[in-house]
Amino acid sequence: MRVAMISRASLFEVPGGDTVQIQETASALLKLGVQVDILLASEKINYQNYDLLHFFNVIRPNGILPHVKAANKPFVVSTIFVDYTEVEEKLNGWKLKLLLKVFGSDGVEYIKTIGRSIINNQSLLDWGYLFRGHKKSVEKALSQASMLLPNSESEYKRLQIRYSFKGIYRVIPNAVNSVFLEEKWEQPKRAKVVCVARIEPIKNQLNLIRAVKNSNIKLELIGKPSPNHQAYYEQCKAEATANIEFLGQKTRSEVILKLAEAKVHVLPSWFETTGLSSLEAGALGCAIVVTGRGDTKDYFKELAYYCDPDSSDSIRENIQQALNSKLDSSLRNHINESFRWEITAKKTLAAYREVLNNN
Repeated sequence: MRVAMISRASLFEVPGGDTVQIQETASALLKLGVQVDILLASEKINYQNYDLLHFFNVIRPNGILPHVKAANKPFVVSTIFVDYTEVEEKLNGWKLKLLLKVFGSDGVEYIKTIGRSIINNQSLLDWGYLFRGHKKSVEKALSQASMLLPNSESEYKRLQIRYSFKGIYRVIPNAVNSVFLEEKWEQPKRAKVVCVARIEPIKNQLNLIRAVKNSNIKLELIGKPSPNHQAYYEQCKAEATANIEFLGQKTRSEVILKLAEAKVHVLPSWFETTGLSSLEAGALGCAIVVTGRGDTKDYFKELAYYCDPDSSDSIRENIQQALNSKLDSSLRNHINESFRWEITAKKTLAAYREVLNNN
């Protein structure tokens, strides 16, 4: 079986959780005998080389629909449906708030897509998108897909609320690389808090900084600023106090060392489908503080501390509870049993086979 995984043009320029999901899934599928090529939506693709197409990020239908039309191949979509509405309403200026009020979330996504094609020189691949609009384009991609592959049950339910479509789906969870489960963590762990994430408004580092500034909680922030949010990064640095350190981007081995010695990992995002760094931290024995917004409870059940991203008090109180907790292997065992990329790859392959058999 040969599969083309196709994603946004900026997949490697501006890496995110979807970059990790694609690369790790492809690597694990290769071990199962599936030939996978990772391609960008902006590339010219020889569709005849593939049995099936696998798209990512349904919120970018401009990168899906033209390939669907040209290929005439069965395809699946890892939806990765993140809802940015709340963070945009709360943290952006009056102009965007007015746009949201007038055009709604899908209308704003339409404007962003057109803006990317003009400002960032990202080609508008689907000219029909201009006339169809964002919402109908997403619904077309959802309805035409042979199968949808959301990362959780709650993600699929969120799609059903927002869009009108018909189709079958299989939940394919995000996961961790086995190297995180093989590593031995420091005993005892240091009373230190780490946050591993790209620095940008949706990850909510500013409220995290406000929660622990001028306290005895030592916080290390790992990650580089998003290229479109340099001002947010500067604000974070301006409000940080002596107990808060910015470590910048780190390699995976360096991140493993930092998580292995830390007692707590915190990711108080305005929204998360999973939070891959939370999974990785849990695999390394950290107590994890995560947002209650999104799909985190589908993954972590009662094994995490859930904070309100809009409340610095909630973030601080949950961090303190996690710091005071006893080391426990329950979360690590839960991740090992359910959320390894080898498991994800097997579920993905089963979905591929189901689609090809039906076609």
